[in-house]
Amino acid sequence: MIINIKNPKTQVKRQIKKLQHPNAVFSVKIDNAVIIDDIIETNILYICLYLGIIFISTLFLIGFGVDTLSAFSRSVTTMGNVGPNFGIVSSLGNFSQIPTIEKWILTSNMLLGRLEIFGLILFFMIKSWE
Repeated sequence: MIINIKNPKTQVKRQIKKLQHPNAVFSVKIDNAVIIDDIIETNILYICLYLGIIFISTLFLIGFGVDTLSAFSRSVTTMGNVGPNFGIVSSLGNFSQIPTIEKWILTSNMLLGRLEIFGLILFFMIKSWE
């Protein structure tokens, strides 16, 4: 379920109406322009893949003995390709102190977050194969 941050009550009401009337057609509008369902589904897929990759890489890092906060912040930092995070790799440190296997995991996060997540989406969407 998607909840619009600006007006969550409207979005919740829409989802409740969908549950009550499963065959009804409800349209999503942004600035009075109707957004087709394929665009909404693609955005939901992108967000789920993005968060799923962060979650999986966090679990891998925790498996290698990194504390939870550091593992999560490293995953988010590398997936989003943003600045320093919490723990060893902070504003005063860098990634040189972490083990090599963790660097490979974080490097794959950087590539997925920067370039390849759209390719991954296209690979799994059968509609785009035709």
